[in-house]
Amino acid sequence: MLLHELNGTVESLAGVGPATAKQFARLNIFTVADLLSIYPRDYDDLTKKVSLADFSKNSKVHTICKVTAHTWFGYGKMKTLKIAITDGTANAWLVAFNRSFLEKSLPVGSVISVTGRFEIKYNELQSSVFEATRLAYEGDLTEYLSSPIPDSAVKPVYPLTEGLSQKSYRKTVAAALKAYGKAVSNELPDEILRERKLLPKHQALIQVHMPENLQQVEDARRTLIYEELYQFEYKMALRAYQHRGMLPTDEQKEEHKETSKEEFIRSLSPRQKQLMDRLTFELTSDQMQAILEINADIDRSQEEFNTMLNGHLSNENAPNDRPPFSMQRLLQGDVGSGKTLVSFFACLRTIDYGGQCAILAPTELLARQHAENAAKLLEPVNVKAAFLTGNLKSSGRGNLVNALREGKIDLVIGTHALFSRNVSYRKLQLAIIDEQHRFGVAQRESIIDKGRITFGSKAHTPDVLMMSATPIPQTLALTAFGDLDISVIKTMPQGRKPVKTLLTVMGNERNVYEAVRKELKAGHQAYFVYPRIGEDSQDASDDRSLKSAEEMYAFLSQQVYPGISCALIHGKVTEEEQKKILEEFRDGKIQILIATTVVEVGVDVGNATCIVIEHADRFGLAELHQLRGRVGRSSLQSFCFLIYGKNISEEGKARLKALHESTDGFYIAEQDLKLRGPGEISGTSQSGYLSLSIADLARDKEMLKLARYDAFMQLRNREGNYS
Repeated sequence: MLLHELNGTVESLAGVGPATAKQFARLNIFTVADLLSIYPRDYDDLTKKVSLADFSKNSKVHTICKVTAHTWFGYGKMKTLKIAITDGTANAWLVAFNRSFLEKSLPVGSVISVTGRFEIKYNELQSSVFEATRLAYEGDLTEYLSSPIPDSAVKPVYPLTEGLSQKSYRKTVAAALKAYGKAVSNELPDEILRERKLLPKHQALIQVHMPENLQQVEDARRTLIYEELYQFEYKMALRAYQHRGMLPTDEQKEEHKETSKEEFIRSLSPRQKQLMDRLTFELTSDQMQAILEINADIDRSQEEFNTMLNGHLSNENAPNDRPPFSMQRLLQGDVGSGKTLVSFFACLRTIDYGGQCAILAPTELLARQHAENAAKLLEPVNVKAAFLTGNLKSSGRGNLVNALREGKIDLVIGTHALFSRNVSYRKLQLAIIDEQHRFGVAQRESIIDKGRITFGSKAHTPDVLMMSATPIPQTLALTAFGDLDISVIKTMPQGRKPVKTLLTVMGNERNVYEAVRKELKAGHQAYFVYPRIGEDSQDASDDRSLKSAEEMYAFLSQQVYPGISCALIHGKVTEEEQKKILEEFRDGKIQILIATTVVEVGVDVGNATCIVIEHADRFGLAELHQLRGRVGRSSLQSFCFLIYGKNISEEGKARLKALHESTDGFYIAEQDLKLRGPGEISGTSQSGYLSLSIADLARDKEMLKLARYDAFMQLRNREGNYS
């Protein structure tokens, strides 16, 4: 019987009455399966004696004491028992809140074992959170000096609720294991248990809940962590197989088969070759590899789409019920690594097959930048591109929507308007989703549905290329995005210099302003970024002590840099005004751009060499790295100044330390995972999608890789080696 099939109620266990069952219900524990699936959050190692004299904040006292006195304080319902104890090394008090019954069970003169955290309070050593067991009604402590403490053991520590004690929780778990433990079946294949040297499931449960020593805990946790990761990865592999008829390729490849530039060019479609000829710079090796991987996906998708039209799939070894393949790929790379250009090559491949493409961006600023780049690069190679947002005037919008429906537009770039109800496509074959984490699953599916074509029982969906603004930690790439193929761009365009990141505490801003002045005198440009718009705006932060973009625009333009062209941009500035400001900044007519995080993406000005981020400790790590990416986009040496508050938190220090130490987005992504957790980064924190019970993605990275490999191999073997 599998663990989740143990549907007997907690109340059915020996020693559990209705009152205790209600207490467990408050912890969402209703069945035996629920009970045994909640693993201890910690363990108390009570195999060693810790005397009262050796108490500390980081460990519990575990000793034998004699009760020397009882006293009471407070009145009425607040009347509380205090028990005076000594173990021969020190004297202390047990403060028994709501436990007046201990007056009889721990009488004066009795010898007791005590376990608890002690502290100096009101000039005396005391504990209010303790466990005590009477060993004898009377006796001398010297009789116990050489003997072990009777209840010495490694004791699990569980999450509790009002009225439920650790003792009662442990007793209930012990009853469950006695009744059902040996009947629990393995959930991992036997060959994996042998190869990975893991415990049988029933043994892992016994050792995690009732260990004899800490080594047993470690062995049990290793088994249960591996099992959880394996099951997650197997579901991910199965989902990918059922959706696309194949498993994702090995992710985050460290080495690629080298492809010469000549071979690469020969593999390109006609429009791809034309774009290649027009480029004034060399593609990096990672860009070429990503393009090759995407091309192979698009080619296979096109082939299976055509064979679907003929009523069968081309691969005779594939199960007849699997859907035709369509690309499901994540393209990730550091800020400024050239992901957008790779996506343009993907569009050209699709357009050469006669399909339409859509590039979905979360903000109009970013969508406009993509549209402007597409106009420069793609229209000269005979691509009809259009820009569609919710703010487009109705007259122009109607003509554009009609042209899109009739197939007169090859590529449309825009925001959420791309999947609005009245927008349709003649032949949408490629959907590119930029900054994918800003879109929900339903929104991604909405754009995909615009190109879904059904024939009988089979449906072909458009190819999907998702792009991440900053690198995704490898552990997340294997989990939240584990059903996707992954292309990685690590190499940066030639001639780029790493951005120098400098930290400054509040109060020394003048030094930063003067450093920026030197760059401005050299003819360069600068950004100043603030967490708030202004005093009257409803910002995400209610902290009015933070500087705002509006007040700092007035201060910088009038008092610090008078005579230098400055501009203010934020989310409340109209689209037309934003467009005008950014054009003037790109043209060099504006030297200083004061902004909120609206400039986090969608702004690319090679002459900008400085970015100053004030209250940097109030921004997230990925957000800071993305903002830093606004500079360093040419061969010019660039600088990022992070100004932080004097009362910076420990987590804030960790974020700034990571940025100061490295400009590598992949390293920063891993640090961000440790600080924030997987749900926050992947945008799945509210869905429970990555709510693991015992595994930790940051800590268990290497085990995750093993579990993924084993899960994929199992599925490949099950499906007759077809992948």
